[in-house]
Amino acid sequence: MDKRALREKYKTLRAALGENELEDLSLAISNNALQLPIWDATNYHIFLPIAGKAEVNTEYLLHILQGKDKTTIVPKAHFKTGEMTHILLQENTVLKLTGHGIPEPENGIEVTPQIIEVVFVPLLAYDKKGNRVGYGKGFYDRFLSACKPSCIFVGLSFFEPENMIEKSKFDIPLHYVITPSKNYTISEL
Repeated sequence: MDKRALREKYKTLRAALGENELEDLSLAISNNALQLPIWDATNYHIFLPIAGKAEVNTEYLLHILQGKDKTTIVPKAHFKTGEMTHILLQENTVLKLTGHGIPEPENGIEVTPQIIEVVFVPLLAYDKKGNRVGYGKGFYDRFLSACKPSCIFVGLSFFEPENMIEKSKFDIPLHYVITPSKNYTISEL
């Protein structure tokens, strides 16, 4: 199945999830995250879910990061350039919903991708080789390619993997994917 068809399939599957089911599945993903060997790092990048897209609710992972006293960084998307900046999430950070439905910091301390050690990556679909399908704008592929080689990429998905996803030369593979029922290790670091 090509990426366009996979996007539509998984948007439809996610839209069919009820609000309570979405919260239960998001909590299960967060609990499963605790089983991964990723918690020795200091600097974690996490997306905030887009309103109306039935994405994984990362609030539960944020609580884990705060409880473990980790430094948390969130993205700010620039649709005109296709790039993201990365802002340190602090207690006084004010989040504002953008016109695209993305909660983003109004301002704050910008950090470079080179200091980030773990990235929680949004996705629509993925396969067992770590290839993923996002919304097709390339924001995360550009961002992940700017991270240091030792950075760990962790996808979050409500669903099991596809058999195989077509890959382009710009695609950056994941190291792990967390689902509500299982964690997938794609490649050892």
